[in-house]
Order: sequence, then C-alpha cells, then structure tokens
Amino acid sequence: MLLGDEAIAQAALDAGISGVYAYPGTPSTEITEYVQKSPIAREGKVHSEWSANEKTAMEAALGMSYAGKRSMVCMKHVGLNVAADPFMNAAITGVNGGMVVAVADDPSMHSSQNEQDSRVFGKFAMIPVFEPADQQETYDMTYRAFDLSEQYKIPVMLRVTTRLAHSRSGVVTSEVRDQHAVVLPDNPIQFILLPSFARKSYQFLLDHQDAFEAESEQSVFNPFIDGSDRSLGIVVCGLAYNYLVENFNDHKVPHPVLKISQYPLPRKKLATLYEMCESILVIEEGYPVVEELLAGILGLGKKVRGRLDGTLPRAGELTPDLVGLAFGPQVKKIRKIPDIVANRPPALCKGCSHADVYHALNEVMGPFGEGRVFSDIGCYTLGALPPYNAIYTCVDMGASITMAKGAADAGLLPAVCVIGDSTFTHSGMTGLLDAVLQNSPITVIISDNSTTAMTGGQVSHATGRLDSICKGIGVDSKHVRTLNPLKKYHRNNVQVLKEEIAYEGISVIIAQRECIQTATRKRREARRESPQE
Repeated sequence: MLLGDEAIAQAALDAGISGVYAYPGTPSTEITEYVQKSPIAREGKVHSEWSANEKTAMEAALGMSYAGKRSMVCMKHVGLNVAADPFMNAAITGVNGGMVVAVADDPSMHSSQNEQDSRVFGKFAMIPVFEPADQQETYDMTYRAFDLSEQYKIPVMLRVTTRLAHSRSGVVTSEVRDQHAVVLPDNPIQFILLPSFARKSYQFLLDHQDAFEAESEQSVFNPFIDGSDRSLGIVVCGLAYNYLVENFNDHKVPHPVLKISQYPLPRKKLATLYEMCESILVIEEGYPVVEELLAGILGLGKKVRGRLDGTLPRAGELTPDLVGLAFGPQVKKIRKIPDIVANRPPALCKGCSHADVYHALNEVMGPFGEGRVFSDIGCYTLGALPPYNAIYTCVDMGASITMAKGAADAGLLPAVCVIGDSTFTHSGMTGLLDAVLQNSPITVIISDNSTTAMTGGQVSHATGRLDSICKGIGVDSKHVRTLNPLKKYHRNNVQVLKEEIAYEGISVIIAQRECIQTATRKRREARRESPQE
C-alpha cells in the first residue's frame, strides 16, 4: 500500500538507482524520504541526502548519470523553475546511466505560489513525459522510464499531481535490478556544450522526436477504448481518467476514450478519435496543454471542448463532480459543501519562534508604516496573515533579500526582509552577496528554526553555519547579530532590531530557536528510546 510518491521511490529502487537528489518541496518530499528510510537503500548505499536546491540536485543527478549509474531527481513544479537551466541542457547533452526527473505539480495551489503544468517544460525540452493515473501506473511508469532513458540516452520526466502523490493504493512490484557499475560515456565530448558540439547534440535530440512519438503511439499507457456513442470523443490525461470513469456505472464510459499518459502526444491515435467522433472533450489536470495542441495537430473544424472554452474550469484542481458537469446535469449534480463547514486557514504553531520575531519586528516597524518588510517561502510566510500582518511579499525562493535590495535602491527606506534558514541556503546567499558588494542599506532577518519546517522537518543545510556563511560572504561581523526569539527577551530583541535597521548598510540578524515541532518530536523520541523506570 503506497502513496504515489512512495510508488515512485519503490520503483526507482527496484529499477536499480544509485542516487536520488532533491530539495524538500510539497508534494514531492515523500519520494526522497521513502528512500532515506528504506533498508534496501541503506544496504545498497543509495545516495539520498538532501541537496541545497533543485538546481544542485539536478546537476548532481546528471553527474551520477555521467558515471553510468541510474539516478533520479525529485522536485515540485516551482522547483523545476530553479532547475530549468540544467534540465533544459540535459536534454541536449543526453544521459549515460538512466535518469528520471520526477516532478509533482500542485493544481489549486494547496501549498504553492502557482499551479503551473510541468508538461509544458517537458515539451519545451522535447523529452518523453509520463503522467500516471494511479499508484500502479506510477510505479510501472517510473520503472519503465529508466529503460526508456537508457534506450535513447535522454532524461525522462515523470509528472504527478498532489492528489496522486498523497493518496494510497495497492501496488504490485517488479523484478529488483542490480545497480550499474561505473562506466564513462562512450562519447568523451557528450557532456561538453561548446557551440560546435552542442549544435550536433541538439540535432541528435531533434532526430529522435519521431522515435519518441512512435513510443507514445505504441505505449500500453495510451490505450484507446472504443464506445458506442460517437457523438463525443474524449481525450483524458493521467489522473483525470479516474475523475471521468467515476461518473459512469461500472466505470463504463459510453463514448470513445483515448487515455493519454505518455508524451509526446500520439498524433495518429488522436486523429483516429477525431475522425470517428462529432466533437472532442479534453479532460486534463493543469493547463490546457493537449487542448491547445489539438488545434495545431488536427485543426479541421470540429468542436474541441475543455478548459479553454469553459466546459471545465480554467483554474484549479479537477474533481469527479466538475468532470461530471461537462456531460450535463443528467450525469452529475454538483455536491456543495455545507454552510456549517468553516474554513480553517493555516496558522503558526503555538510557541513558534517566527511569531516572536514578528511581534518584535512589528513594534520596531510600526512608526515607519506598512509595506516595508519583504519575505519569502516557508512557515514564516504566515506572518502575512492576522494577527501579525507583518510581511508584504512572497514571490519565490530567495526573493526577499533581492526585493528588499531593489526597494532600497528605489529609495524605500528602511527596507527589511525575513527569510528562513533553509531558504537562505537554498537561494538567499547570492542575493546577500549582491547586497554586500553594494553595501545596500537593508536589514536581513534570518528566522532560523534549524530545520526545513514547512515540508516536515528535514535537515537544513544552514544549521550551525549561518554566522560563518554571512561573515564569509562579506557582512561586517559587527553587523551580524544573533537574538533569541522568546517573549522574555522581547525588549532586547526590539533593541537589536532598532539598531540594525537604523544602520545605513547591510546587516544580518539571525533569530535562532529550534522549531517547536522538531523539538517536541526529538523529546518524544528520546522518551521512547530511554529505559522504562
């Protein structure tokens, strides 16, 4: 019984991976955690330590592939933005050992800044993409992806969404394979993207597009299921297949259905469906990727319905009810949430160190007015909500420091930013270097709870290193201050903040106290392990 994320991890282990690389990001985190907890992975010395960010993870996975071993890199959809540089170029260098890029998208933005669709990145890079419908397909596709990767010497993407990543089902596993030995690439210049070499590699990628499409045409993951009522043909992608069949008795859809879970699109199968049916309905989780492509592939004038024309909502996660409504009220009536059910917005944990940081910061910043505190992505982003209302931006990982710098450059003073310890080592250090080189008059508050708390308490690269990192980057040691965010130190913390905010240069305040959740968990484990008296 595996979560979708766990099915990915188990398949990768069974396929003989030697390393998984990732930065924690919901809904992808459990893939790496499953490998970390696996006795088989420990016995096989499968690398599974967290990376500083998704870019370094992608590059390390590519390095393991270069050495001939199978590797996997895992991230959420916005993490792929961070990894985009090596991701795009890996499609041109190709791989040596099989390499799978597992990306978990988050429709409806349950824990994300946007709901972008990673299939677009797969098409952009022109590599094969798998999109499973259930946990068994998730396992089977991951297992298959390593073979496909090595067959064509190309990275392969596996795209899942939150609902599949975090739901559980029975999975039948396959034969366990041994890890590969270290074998260097046959072509010694394969991974050198000097222009003269890269042009040939790019042509190699282009030359294989027909083969990738042929794989999709023949794929067991892209079945055509005929139906008696050809007034409508249905193209349904990945997880959305479940939402479709749940609307019909015994899961028998009366219309012809083309289920797509392997890309690039199988154009011949699409053309067959198009020709036999009067109109087409496209059901896909995420962007209208297939719906838009259908116009370019077919474009013969028949009605194509989906997210673009409003048959399905343009934004948000699909549900069986929403899909049912596409067939009219005779198939499905929407179920409404009872009025008695109230929203429960997220909140900082009781005893959270971030709360004490914001209480002190609000007292100091009150006289200056609103809009001068920039922030980042983490638990502390909840400081934007009542009762704190302390921060005014959250754009992407690391943006707090650089946005504060840009605002200060524009003359908005004082400019303060709040960033977490793990986010700082993920992508905040380079922004701090910019501020140091120009001695920008900003105050950087690193709210250090010694963990990657938002995704479950993974190890933070910053733990025990923040002071030396900031001084090493070049912040004057007199303006690298540490405070303890507890109520009893509130007056002292306010004084430190006042002093550094008044300083006309770059300063860093490290507010250091362990996450209340990880501290509680450690105490609980210690009690469990101690002898009973």
